[in-house]
Amino acid sequence: MPTCIYACMATEQQQAQKSRIGSILRMPLLVGKWLARGIAAIFAVWIGLAGLYSIVDPPTTILAASEHLRLGETKREWIEFEDVPPHVHRALVAAEDANFCLHWGIDPNAVRNSIVRGGNLSASTISQQTASIVMLWPSESKAIRLPETLIAFGIEAFWSKRRVLEIYMNFAEFGEGVFGIQAAATENFGLDASELDLDQASRLAAVLMDPRNMVASDLSPEQARRAALIADGASTIDRDGRASCLSS
Repeated sequence: MPTCIYACMATEQQQAQKSRIGSILRMPLLVGKWLARGIAAIFAVWIGLAGLYSIVDPPTTILAASEHLRLGETKREWIEFEDVPPHVHRALVAAEDANFCLHWGIDPNAVRNSIVRGGNLSASTISQQTASIVMLWPSESKAIRLPETLIAFGIEAFWSKRRVLEIYMNFAEFGEGVFGIQAAATENFGLDASELDLDQASRLAAVLMDPRNMVASDLSPEQARRAALIADGASTIDRDGRASCLSS
């Protein structure tokens, strides 16, 4: 009888140990399963927002909201695409993504050239930047490139190029606490965005590379040269047809 008891106890211990080992082995599978579900849910939300924002203007962004909390006040006023002169659109495109009308979310040529120059994958199109601004967080981190790129493809599927640029120009940061071309025009030149000339638009576009350390109305000589190059680029993409999607 005692032998049976000891044998039975040993068997139960072995079974319990096997069960624990099985649980441990299944843990990564369960974690992976729930992680995959979480990622799928996040992307479903992003795609849902892309569909919604194709017809509804985004109320704000994470960056704009956080800056409002930090500063106590931010400046932003929505302006329709049609109310902004074409040369303003072209200046923004020339500054940030000259091939905007030619790609579907990413610019393969820009990525290839960026890699050749040193392996930096930070060559973001306006579509990618819009994805980060509206649905993520603007960042130079390589970790954000994959979701940024996937969302960029999503918004390109739902939005016209004009819609992408409209949302971009209304939420891009043009200065500390200054979001959107309308607020930037008022803050820097005392004008409505509809009144900007090409030089002023190019100065505003120039600060997009470093909006918290540049002021469009008071550029350094080097920054002013960049603005002049942007103005030339805006005229070039108008002539060679690379801005055609902005007028259709």
